[in-house]
Amino acid sequence: MSRGLSTKLLLLTIVFVLLAEVLIFLPWIASYRLSWLKERLSTAAAVSIVLVQGEPASLSRAAQNDVLMAIGAKAIAVRDGGVSRLLVVAEMPPQVDEHIDIANVGLINGMTGALDTLFFGGERMLRVFGPVGDSDKEFELIMPDYSLRNAMLIYSRNVAFVSLLISLFTAMLVYAAIDLIMIGPIRTMTRSMLAFSEAPDDPGRIIRPAARADEIGVAERELSQMQERLQKMLSEQKHLADLGLAVSKINHDMRNILASAQLMSDRLRQVKDPTVQAFAPKLLRALDRAVSYSEGVLAYGRTQEPPPSRRRLRLRQLVDDVHGLLDTEGGIEFVNAVDPAFEVDADSDQLFRVLTNLCRNAVQAMAVDAENAVVRRLEVSAERVGSVSRITVTDTGPGLPPKARENLFAAFRGSARSGGTGLGLAIAYELIRAHGGTVELVESRGGRTTFAVTIPDQPVRLDQARNGLRRPA
Repeated sequence: MSRGLSTKLLLLTIVFVLLAEVLIFLPWIASYRLSWLKERLSTAAAVSIVLVQGEPASLSRAAQNDVLMAIGAKAIAVRDGGVSRLLVVAEMPPQVDEHIDIANVGLINGMTGALDTLFFGGERMLRVFGPVGDSDKEFELIMPDYSLRNAMLIYSRNVAFVSLLISLFTAMLVYAAIDLIMIGPIRTMTRSMLAFSEAPDDPGRIIRPAARADEIGVAERELSQMQERLQKMLSEQKHLADLGLAVSKINHDMRNILASAQLMSDRLRQVKDPTVQAFAPKLLRALDRAVSYSEGVLAYGRTQEPPPSRRRLRLRQLVDDVHGLLDTEGGIEFVNAVDPAFEVDADSDQLFRVLTNLCRNAVQAMAVDAENAVVRRLEVSAERVGSVSRITVTDTGPGLPPKARENLFAAFRGSARSGGTGLGLAIAYELIRAHGGTVELVESRGGRTTFAVTIPDQPVRLDQARNGLRRPA
């Protein structure tokens, strides 16, 4: 943008200077034409005075032609006391196209006559007359205008060349001055805005205003202050967003854990054992302390999932633990179809959270659809394809609505039920992505919804493999 502005400024300066030169050129060319005619008339007057004092008839034809050729005229005459006398003549033209009174040529008439001669002359015959100096005689000159037009063309060419040089030199000076005073600072502000937009959280992208008291200095200072305020605002907004997301994620998982704990505590209350009845209130208080701890743990307001601590684990046992936390007493059948020998390379706690979120979403979906469902079943299965483990969670619920499918793994937008946050799938997606795997919706329609969790095994480092091969059997 700055280059375009500089180019426009340079071109406009050249054009404006040339326009000024054109306006000045009109009186110049008119003055040049009049001066050229006066010069020829003055020469003719000098010749006429000599001839008047002598005898014009004594000049030979060759001498008369030489005189006329020197002046560029066809005839010379003088008017004295109302009597006109033809002094020298080469050949009298049949007609005169234009009469020019040197003493009475005005500015407008001079400019129009000059332009007329410049563009349309060259083949006309002129009668130029008027007094010369202090003489009381009036001199006349009959001459063609081609010499005048050629002289005017040469003069115009020289003026155009000089005008172009002046316009270029002036444009360069004006451009250099304005570029230093305006375009350069504007270019700096433009680059600062572009750089700031790319990384608004980088303090080094804030413009450093110059110590200027003019409008450019005010604009730079205001831009710098605006960038600082915007950076501070973005930092606060990001802080709040991270805080909100962190609290929502913890509350979501904590809500699941506390719901399961409440379910077990309700079962414990039904036990008539005095010891259990004594410990039940303590358990409830411990749950309350856990809630308070989750609210105060985020002093800074940002949480990140730790990297997975991966190891080989039995998936069937992990699925049984997930089943133990689910409320499936309302007629929901839970099927653990994982082979007892199936192993997966993953972080047990994080995979537990992933399967808990997926299974709890399925149970809640089927609980809402309890009146319409004929079969309510939740099944977890697994298979291995090479070095990749694929875990599928399938339910017989109503399926996901279109809005939930469009924002499936987006926090606060991918919820399938009213009042949900959509964090379950967002958390599962984040945890599995840290394993190098994926979570995808395989199928979702009335009566069947299937999610697939794909986790690749950890690659074995070459040095570790070599060390393992070198160990003695």
